[in-house]
Amino acid sequence: MRRRDLYDAASGGGGPRLLPWTSPEGKPCYLSTDGRGYLATLADNIESVQIGMGRELLEYARDATCPSAKILTVGEYRWLARRLTEALADALRVADSRGQRLPDRDEDEADEDEADEGA
Repeated sequence: MRRRDLYDAASGGGGPRLLPWTSPEGKPCYLSTDGRGYLATLADNIESVQIGMGRELLEYARDATCPSAKILTVGEYRWLARRLTEALADALRVADSRGQRLPDRDEDEADEDEADEGA
């Protein structure tokens, strides 16, 4: 697939975009967009913040669990586990959202086969 096709697919041409937040009831939120506009930019920025926070938390967890680190209390381990769980949920949501915006490989192969037959 060409880079431009990937960009077009990732910019929202494939249907509603899964947003990086949920409703107050915990249900997924979607945005019908062309990949531009205030809410799409806000979603991009929030995804970047979520991934950055996950990286920082992972670094903290690695430092906190290395053999030479001081022993954490049960409460500190619980806090760490909860934050890691939240970061993983955010990362999976971002991956799901971005994956939904990529074209289906089977459709691409069928399009290429049709193009080859027409040539």
